[in-house]
Amino acid sequence: MASSKKVTGSNKGVGFAIVRALCKQFDGDVILTSRDEGRGQEALKALTGEGLKPKFHQLDIDDPASIDRLRDFLKGQYGGLDILVNNAGIAFKADSMATFAEQAVVTVGTNFGSTLNASEKLFPLLRPHARVSNVSSFVSNMAIKKCSEPLQTRFKDPKLTIEGLKQLMAEFVSLAKEGKHEAAGWPNSAYGVSKIGVTVMSMVHQRCLDAEKREDIVVNACDPGYVDTDMSSHKGSKTIDQGAETPVMAALVPPNTTSPRGMFLSENQVTVWG
Repeated sequence: MASSKKVTGSNKGVGFAIVRALCKQFDGDVILTSRDEGRGQEALKALTGEGLKPKFHQLDIDDPASIDRLRDFLKGQYGGLDILVNNAGIAFKADSMATFAEQAVVTVGTNFGSTLNASEKLFPLLRPHARVSNVSSFVSNMAIKKCSEPLQTRFKDPKLTIEGLKQLMAEFVSLAKEGKHEAAGWPNSAYGVSKIGVTVMSMVHQRCLDAEKREDIVVNACDPGYVDTDMSSHKGSKTIDQGAETPVMAALVPPNTTSPRGMFLSENQVTVWG
């Protein structure tokens, strides 16, 4: 069956640029996804106008049924998946009227919980030599450094499991609801903590795949940098194509590469995290 590659949250911004780059560099079908079908089709039309040939499938990572439909489509149409880029995510604006508790619930729920759910439903489709590029953020590096020493130790524990990570993220949300997260050693950034979750999830998933002896499947977390997008209120210094460079590098790690595997990448190279 044909090769396939999927990018979540790719109707605009960095995700859109990742699809553009992969259409040029990946020998197979590149599937652009979007919550809103109309916006997804507009993005598809824009890329087609550039002479590229992406495919489209609706996906809302917050909707388990939507993930199931995409999984079933990929399995039926392609029989597997060669590259998965988890880019979908949200961030509240600095002037948001939402309480911190609400921001914690929603941001961690989508950026960590829904990304994890999508990954675990799609991982069985990963073929030998598949690559997973999880779009994290430099903010995760800032946030982990603001965590207390005991929290940092728990996040960096090489024996940490996905269940243990889920418990850590749930602890943050619970404390945020009570307004006690800072006293308990957490940073005051729901987005930052959510991206800690994405980064550590990447490391834990790599260990799990290695333990299962899945053939040369590589998972990395990557930082696109400060990009001029809606999410940054267009304050970022990078273009979306520049922001796509590191996620695309992670998606195209050559076969049987020993590094990077389960690492944090920034500016096209492995970066010390935390």
